[in-house]
Amino acid sequence: MNPKRQRKLVLIISLVLGIGVAIGLAMYAMRQNINLFYTPSQLANGEAPDGQRIQAGGLVVKGTVVRDPSSLAVTFMISDLKKQVPVTYTGILPDLFKEGQGIVANGYFKNGRVEAEEVLAKHDENYMPPQVKQAIEEAGHPTGK
Repeated sequence: MNPKRQRKLVLIISLVLGIGVAIGLAMYAMRQNINLFYTPSQLANGEAPDGQRIQAGGLVVKGTVVRDPSSLAVTFMISDLKKQVPVTYTGILPDLFKEGQGIVANGYFKNGRVEAEEVLAKHDENYMPPQVKQAIEEAGHPTGK
């Protein structure tokens, strides 16, 4: 083969391999950092794989907030008015967190419960996260506009 053609072929193959590796690494990074939103009904039905990083949202069920007196651990249930899922969180909850209000928990789904790393609460008395609002409306309960 002509040396000039051989160099071009090596260059093209190197370029294709380099681009392939870059795309593969980007896809791997995106897959590791994706947060899919799930409602309590979807979690209870097993639609979220165990150990996957997720966002779960719903209303905090009244009477279910239990705080550990010796640490910052708290457990509570969230609901989309169809099903309920337990949530565990260790840390300081947002000031606006309270029972009966909509929240979004970022964390992992393990053994049928959400292990939250972050809990996000509403920012005023009329706000509800859009995903939570949609899930409740799909459950057949009007949320008001």
